[in-house]
Amino acid sequence: MRLLYVVPRYYPHIGGVEYVVKSVAERLAKRGHEVAVLCGEPGIDSPREEWINDVHVVRWPIWAPGDAYHFPRLTSKLRNWLLNNKNTYDVIHFHSVHSVLTVYCLNLLKSLSVRKVLTPYYHGTGHTTLRRILWKLWRSRVRYVVRFVDAVHTVSKLEAQLVERDLKVKAVPIENGVDEWILGLSWSPSNYVMYSGRIEKYKNIHRLANIVRILNTSFGLDLELKIFGAGPYVRHLVKHIKNVGLRYSINPPQSFEKYAESLSKAVMFGLLSEKESYPQSVNEANAIGVPVVVAEPWGSNFSGRSRTLIIQLHKSDEAIAREVVAFLEECKMQPRPEVPSWNQVVSAYVKTLYIDSVR
Repeated sequence: MRLLYVVPRYYPHIGGVEYVVKSVAERLAKRGHEVAVLCGEPGIDSPREEWINDVHVVRWPIWAPGDAYHFPRLTSKLRNWLLNNKNTYDVIHFHSVHSVLTVYCLNLLKSLSVRKVLTPYYHGTGHTTLRRILWKLWRSRVRYVVRFVDAVHTVSKLEAQLVERDLKVKAVPIENGVDEWILGLSWSPSNYVMYSGRIEKYKNIHRLANIVRILNTSFGLDLELKIFGAGPYVRHLVKHIKNVGLRYSINPPQSFEKYAESLSKAVMFGLLSEKESYPQSVNEANAIGVPVVVAEPWGSNFSGRSRTLIIQLHKSDEAIAREVVAFLEECKMQPRPEVPSWNQVVSAYVKTLYIDSVR
C-alpha cells in the first residue's frame, strides 16, 4: 500500500498522537509499504521534507498558539500540494479532530475516491471554558467532514460511544499497543508514585499529591511524588505540593528509555485526569505490570485489567487513599495485565481499517 498520515505534529515532537503515528508508520514501512506523513511544524516559514526510518515526512508551517489548534499557514500552497498528490496514495489516514490542520486537509480531500480513515481522539468537549465554547462551534464542522470518510477509528470503546453520540457515525475501536521491548520489562517498585503527561489543572495532579500525602501520614508509607512533563499548571502545582508538605520532583519529558525505566520502579502510576481518550502512559504501566490508578469515566477503557484501580473523582481524597491502600495489597497477588504490542495493532489496522486497499 501507499499511505499518507495527516497529523498535527510528528517526531521528534513528543506527544500521544505523535507517538501513535510514529509507531504505526514505521512498522508499516518495515513491512514494505510506502508511508508518508504530512505534519504541522511551528517555527518554519516554508515546507520541509526528510526521511525518518523509511518514512517520508513533509513538515508544513503552522501557527500553534499555546501549542494547540495547529492552524496551517500557506494554505493555497498546501491546497495545491494535496491536490497534486491526491492520486499518489491508496489510503489517507487523518489524525485528531482537535487540529485545524487535520480537519482542513480532510475537508479539501473529502470527495477524493481514495480510502479515507479518521482517528479523532475525541473527548466530547474541551478542557477549559474557552475550549468548551469553541467546541460547540467546531463540532458542527467536524460532524460535516466526518461523513466523507470510509472508516472512523477510535482508540477505545468509550471514545467510540462519544463519536457515535456526538458525530453521528459508527466507529471501530482498536486500542493502542506498546513497544515490543516494553513487554520485557518487569515491575521493580521503589519508593515513589509517578505521573507522566501534560501538567494541566484538569489532570488533577494536585489531588494525586493529596492522596500520596494521606498514604504517608495515615497509612505509614514513605512515598515521593515523581512528575514527568510540562504545562501551564506547573507553578500552581508546585505551590500546592509545598503547602501539603510532600517530597516531590518535577522533571521535563525524558527519553522514552529513561521514562520506561522510571515507570518500572514506581510503586504505582496515577492518572486522575477528568478527560482522556486512551492515555498511552496507562497502557505502558499496565504492560510492565505497574499498578495503575485511573479515574472514571474514561478509566473504564481499562476495566477488566489486573493491577488497575478505577476510582470516582466525586469521592474525597481520604476515601480514595483508603481504596488505594487496599488495592496495592491486592496487586501483589495479581498477574500482569495483557497488553497488545504495536505489531499486533498494526496488523489490526491493515485488516480492519485498510483492507480494501490491500493489493
